Amino acid sequence: MEIWRINLLDQSYSRQPVPVEWEHFGGRGLLARILLDEVPPTCEPLGPNARLIFAPGLLVGHRISSCDRLSIGGKSPLTGGIKEANAGGTTGHALTSLGIKALILENRLPQGWWILRIDPEGVHFDPADDLAGLGVYETGARLIERYGERIAASLIGPAGEMKLTGAGIQNFDQDGVPARIAARGGLGAVMGSKRLKAIVFQPKTGNQPALVDPAGFQAAQKAFTLALLAHPQTASFRDYGTAAVGSLANQYGAIPVRNFSAGSFDPMESISADTLRELLLARGGKSNPSHACMAGCAIRCSNVFGDSAGQEVVSPLEYETIGLMGSNLGIADLDMIAQLNRAVNDLGLDSIETGAALGVAADAGLWTFGDGERALALLAEIQAGTALGRVLGSGAAVTGRVFGIERVPVVKGQALSAYDPRTIKGTGVTYATSPQGADHTAGLTIRAKVDHLDPNGQIEVSRNAQINAAGYDSLGVCSFAGFGFAAAPEAIRDLLNARYGWQVATDILQALGRKTLLLEREFNRLAGFTAADDRLPEWMTREALPPKNAVFDVKPSDLDRLFDF
Repeated sequence: MEIWRINLLDQSYSRQPVPVEWEHFGGRGLLARILLDEVPPTCEPLGPNARLIFAPGLLVGHRISSCDRLSIGGKSPLTGGIKEANAGGTTGHALTSLGIKALILENRLPQGWWILRIDPEGVHFDPADDLAGLGVYETGARLIERYGERIAASLIGPAGEMKLTGAGIQNFDQDGVPARIAARGGLGAVMGSKRLKAIVFQPKTGNQPALVDPAGFQAAQKAFTLALLAHPQTASFRDYGTAAVGSLANQYGAIPVRNFSAGSFDPMESISADTLRELLLARGGKSNPSHACMAGCAIRCSNVFGDSAGQEVVSPLEYETIGLMGSNLGIADLDMIAQLNRAVNDLGLDSIETGAALGVAADAGLWTFGDGERALALLAEIQAGTALGRVLGSGAAVTGRVFGIERVPVVKGQALSAYDPRTIKGTGVTYATSPQGADHTAGLTIRAKVDHLDPNGQIEVSRNAQINAAGYDSLGVCSFAGFGFAAAPEAIRDLLNARYGWQVATDILQALGRKTLLLEREFNRLAGFTAADDRLPEWMTREALPPKNAVFDVKPSDLDRLFDF
């Protein structure tokens, strides 16, 4: 494996051996190490000194179920700090097939729009002005028409081109649909600032990273797969996907409703996982309640949402989108949520950030909660690049500042995910303290066996969740694969030792997680972050959330000790 470094300004590149101090890092951890080593923490996120980095996790490349995820990172134009966003799909596997441990994009192209194409022979720059302004779906189709069906690709939509801070980077799934988005933190704007419309990967078929101990690797993979298939959550997520979390969040009084003003949604049944599954099964055609975003996945937690004629609308329709663009907007119609989801995807925007921005906009009187057609019209404003559209596409924090709204659900400038921290307080601790900003994937605690309303003990719950999440992100492992690894913890150790010839211990997941978090925190410290940034919005500490009438009351002094490890 090598480090591929590309200077976009003069279109030169080099292939370098992996530095010794980077060898034991992958994915999110490797991003943190590279950014801290090479990027001035006070640089402009969209400026020439910023880097955009692609790094597959340590276990990527062997079709282990749910273990081919890609981390994309840089300095976030949304939070002003370090940012990692990860995605499934085929890009991570393609990078390892090309022998790339990390792809580092430096500087920026001077003019025009470009496709960066990478194959075993090297790096190529193809003009892409004909793709400028196109949505993600049309761009993806044209890339396949131009380069063939065997490619992997990372691409941006109009939002990334406009450098809107709600923009993400989309990746092909195994069906060639650009549906897997590295959504959070505005990294699509970073890619747009470098004048890249797409990165196309053309690996040789069948290439896999070398194994030091093939027999040991096969045995460890089998142990993990058996543990994963035996876990009851695997069947639940296969049948119902992430939407299964919705009813649980509603039960806890934690689902966002009308800009986080309530935690229980009366018409929840109409957007529940049961209703979603029944609808997709009844519609047939391309509708499918169980779909794999990457080859070899045994969980298949994704879905394909089809319209009444069975034609695909969007894939996948996830709980986070149902929460932020459904209940958070007062919308109880899965078809409308799917239309909103497709429109946001086509723009190349984070549905969490955009859903939160629309919730703030409703409080500002720009539209009425529940009016899906007006919400679609506001998304069309983003497409048109109007002043209002640019505000909304820049996320919830900007929208709140422009329109003078107090109830803005953000931490470090990034919108909260679909779990209200006043009732799921461990996740609130994660939102407040994670170097990544408010992000459930940085340490979700809804399944922890605790009293979620009790502020005591939540530091430890969140700390463990954050450490594990950072470890899995460094391995390239989907959080749902964690059910299998939790049941067979020695499998991670054995897989890494068999692949690389290392001698790591069973606690390697936690070791990776702790190192990653400390590196990220150090980058943010050097960027100017202080303890004051590790807080939830003040209004959440005094505005009680019905129906539990809870506020976020974990002590600031407790938040300040989370990283004492």
